[in-house]
Amino acid sequence: MQRSTDRFLTTHTGSLPRPDDLVRMMFAKEEGVPVDAGALDARVKRAVEEIVRRQIEAGIDIVNDGEMSKPSYATYVKDRLSGFGGSGNSYVFQDLKDFPKSAERVFGDPGRKVRRAPACNGPVELKDRRSPKVDMGNLTAAAGSQMQFSSAASPGVISLFFRNDHYNSHEDYLFAIAEAMRYEYETVVESGATLQLDCPDLAMGRHVQYADLTLPQFRDRMRLHIEALNHAVRNIPAERLRMHMCWGNYPGPHHCDVPFADIVDVLAAAKPSAILFEAANPRHAHEWQMFETVKSPEGKVLVPGVIECQSNYIEHPELVAHRIERYANLVGRENVMAGVDCGFSIHVGQGGVDPDVVWAKLAVLAEGARIASRKFWRHAA
Repeated sequence: MQRSTDRFLTTHTGSLPRPDDLVRMMFAKEEGVPVDAGALDARVKRAVEEIVRRQIEAGIDIVNDGEMSKPSYATYVKDRLSGFGGSGNSYVFQDLKDFPKSAERVFGDPGRKVRRAPACNGPVELKDRRSPKVDMGNLTAAAGSQMQFSSAASPGVISLFFRNDHYNSHEDYLFAIAEAMRYEYETVVESGATLQLDCPDLAMGRHVQYADLTLPQFRDRMRLHIEALNHAVRNIPAERLRMHMCWGNYPGPHHCDVPFADIVDVLAAAKPSAILFEAANPRHAHEWQMFETVKSPEGKVLVPGVIECQSNYIEHPELVAHRIERYANLVGRENVMAGVDCGFSIHVGQGGVDPDVVWAKLAVLAEGARIASRKFWRHAA
């Protein structure tokens, strides 16, 4: 696992703004309009080259492909696994029930309207071995020697997006997904990149899929999801893994979010050696204080979001530095990297931040990390 050994390293969560013409091609594909596969592959490859270049220019240390090939960070699996041919999914965001006009805005977003999440109606098995290899070929060709990560949907978040209409139990469903996703996970690591497992089920799941559970029951459900995740990555060293957990990347009230302090200890059982989490938005920016009394998960690198991904405000670099410093003072400088709360465009065509502002925010992330680094390492540039 990359660690901040001589300065605070910077990274982000995954999705970045896609070019307009690529968005149109992917919308067409999601809507069942015939799209030339070769032309789409070529456009994705060029987009990855551009997105990697822009990350490096912004000063990001650990880069990815921006998820250019994926219609959504989770729903892309319907094209790579069998078993998803049922009716559409439906679930309720507990916080949006109290604010119906906010719900209209969230679900009226073009990216959310176009995405498809059919229910599981058959055995979940790997059907596409090509796409993960193409993704990693595009990333490694574009990034060269730059440190790289690639994100993939966790078993738990797949179970959140795709309703189970086939398996006898949720546990059976989870472990079937885990086994089917193992090929993609291992392909990412074999390419030389770090695998990021996206796990909103471990936080957002509390007020969406599992809103009817008590907190102890939800914590038990988290343990089951982590057990399935660990099973899927059993052949991958912990230092080649990182996980992202969040409370939902949508512009809602979020007043039903489970407090980080109520779940952080459960995360210690997850195999990945780094945890990315929301720490900049107005609902969670205060939670750094819990590490004054709560022990950080043993052996984990913390990657707090120090840039917010739903606002067009460009953070001041001094604020970014302060946010990094708070964590470093509590858990040690080598155990902290600087990240972003969540992805900027988690569904194709979705995103409340101006794409040009995204790059300005990432540049400020790098600048803030440099400011903080000079306070913790005497010779940091």
